[in-house]
Amino acid sequence: MSKFSKVTHVIYDLDGLLLSTETFHTKVNQTIAKRYGKTFDKSIKSQTNGRNAFDSAQILVEMLELPLTPQEYMQQRNQLIYKLYPQAKPLAGAVGLTKHLASHQIPQAVATSSARGPFELKTTHHQEWFTLFNSIVLGDDPAINQGKPAPDIFLIAAERLGASPEQCLVFEDSIAGMEAAMAAGMSVVVVPDPNMDQQLYYSASQVLKSLGDFEPQLWQLPAFTD
Repeated sequence: MSKFSKVTHVIYDLDGLLLSTETFHTKVNQTIAKRYGKTFDKSIKSQTNGRNAFDSAQILVEMLELPLTPQEYMQQRNQLIYKLYPQAKPLAGAVGLTKHLASHQIPQAVATSSARGPFELKTTHHQEWFTLFNSIVLGDDPAINQGKPAPDIFLIAAERLGASPEQCLVFEDSIAGMEAAMAAGMSVVVVPDPNMDQQLYYSASQVLKSLGDFEPQLWQLPAFTD
């Protein structure tokens, strides 16, 4: 018998989990920090990952003591990163898992801190894939009062899937996302950046190296057959 609770609905983060955008964020944040003689490192990245753009900018400006407002930081960031977003590619196991669960009629949602504009850039070449999801909740959705690590976005995603929190399994890569899922009363599987301290994710139900390592049957979801 599995040690994990039975789940019936699945919710995914986007950046660094389904799509390879976190390398873009790291590159751009390092570039801007360097302009002011500062260093964007893992400790700061762990604090900003998973949060919406404004909250991330606010944390960066404060932690790096930059002579910028969060709005000014975002302006510099957007000039660089919007050109990179359309290059985003699916991460290992993401397409296979989502297609497998869709083929078994498991309801799935995306719950991302990305606002609509960036989301559309990131998914430019993945339109067909994203039709698999029953619901997509974006960071600028008016129903969200607080971004991750608050639970709002996951509770909204569950509601739109017609599920209660305990029925939902969340896939995340960030600490903020993990904390948001737990605050929502959901199980959470974390697939962290390999460069991050894995001990930071000890609260998760499971920690995996990639979505390709996920075994659905452990959560009483349909097993892969090949």
